[in-house]
Amino acid sequence: MSTKPFKTYAEQLKILQNRGLTVNDEDAALHILKHHSYYRFSAYRFPFQDAIDRFRTGTTFADLWALYCFDRIMRQLVSEACKAVELSIRARWAYCLSEKYGSQAYEVQTVFRNLQRHTQLLARLDKELNRSDEVFVTHYRNNHGMQRPPIWGACELMSFGLLSRFFENISRTSDKKGIAQTYDLSVDGLKSFLEHSVYLRNLCAHHSRIWNRRFTITVSLPQSRPFKIISSLHPPEGRRIYNLLVLLGHMLSMVEPKSDWKQRLRVHLETLNGPSHTEMGFPADWRERDFWKNPL
Repeated sequence: MSTKPFKTYAEQLKILQNRGLTVNDEDAALHILKHHSYYRFSAYRFPFQDAIDRFRTGTTFADLWALYCFDRIMRQLVSEACKAVELSIRARWAYCLSEKYGSQAYEVQTVFRNLQRHTQLLARLDKELNRSDEVFVTHYRNNHGMQRPPIWGACELMSFGLLSRFFENISRTSDKKGIAQTYDLSVDGLKSFLEHSVYLRNLCAHHSRIWNRRFTITVSLPQSRPFKIISSLHPPEGRRIYNLLVLLGHMLSMVEPKSDWKQRLRVHLETLNGPSHTEMGFPADWRERDFWKNPL
């Protein structure tokens, strides 16, 4: 088995320079490589290359760093919105099911369509409960003899991914619709959004590149509702982040109507310097579309 040789920070920087990258401040560049990893940082070089491992003339280390920072702030904005939406979905899932099926609704087999999947999801939840040091878990076990807390407590310990799988496994469309209508989405639209937002949130949590990432599956786009964002979507780019940003902005507007998130996102997008917004799946006329013209 072949191995890659170790390279010092100076050698890593030299590799970039030998490929045509201009480095105006070597001390600053070495500091960045020391704290951000050559492997992670070098992933931002591709928009600045004309050929394999050759930078376009005039490309500087600062250009790559600017794109790296652009993506970092994008992750912060996306993560902020995902967390707010996630909390809302937890709350609505717990409320809608407990209203109809009681406080232990997530344990009721008839609520879910795939019993084997339901058993697996409960087993995953039990692992979270057994690892948890939350006071309410112990309280319900010791004071109420409950191995699992009521649904409004259980949902607080679920990962976003586990919650989305519980939602997907609900058997009755009417039960899913009660949750989806909160966000003016169809059941399929909310299901698709959950799948993609879980993935996107995980990318952000692991500091992974998102600005020009191509997703493995196409996000399902609304066809008739919510009407206010239909004209701003870009169906040809179903695997880039653009449509997810529009959907995320819509979801956040339902959860936090007074949020300035869309405005801050629009301002940040205008800082993209060098690479094109089309690499993010943006249509050429995105600035003229309703979602972006009226960010608040």
